[in-house]
Amino acid sequence: MTQLRSDAALRRDQILDAADAVFSERGITAPLDLVVTQAGVGRATLYRNFPDRAALVEALFDRAMSTLEEAAPGQDLAMLVERVSLQIVAAPALADYWRAVEPGHPAAKAARERLARLLRAPLALGLKHKTCRADLRPADLVLVCGMLGAALRGATAAQRRTLVRRALEL
Repeated sequence: MTQLRSDAALRRDQILDAADAVFSERGITAPLDLVVTQAGVGRATLYRNFPDRAALVEALFDRAMSTLEEAAPGQDLAMLVERVSLQIVAAPALADYWRAVEPGHPAAKAARERLARLLRAPLALGLKHKTCRADLRPADLVLVCGMLGAALRGATAAQRRTLVRRALEL
């Protein structure tokens, strides 16, 4: 992405923050007018930054992955999988979106590959130190992260975090 002017970057972040809040509360199909209102920007500003809902959701995913990638260096596998799962719980609308997109869709494929890359180094350390199954592969961990999305069945954020922790323990 090209470098945005600071005011443009601020508005983009406001839109992403608003979308995250609105989608978490109302679901991924919430009217984008709610995002505009929450962000305190005009509709044209939303569409100048994100031409459609898919672009907005993909930007939310990119931001979440960037946060995980910044935290990943030096983390062991279990801690990173826990971070990923808590990220899923924190953004249930994103998880819903990725489950609804066709698996072969270029954005979905790129998302799985990015998550697998993120998990590759911690997995290699886990295999080296024998702290995980010897047959575990990055694609398996992507599957596990998707399975942890079942924690979204909790009615509240606290219940979802409890379900994720229990799933991780199991």
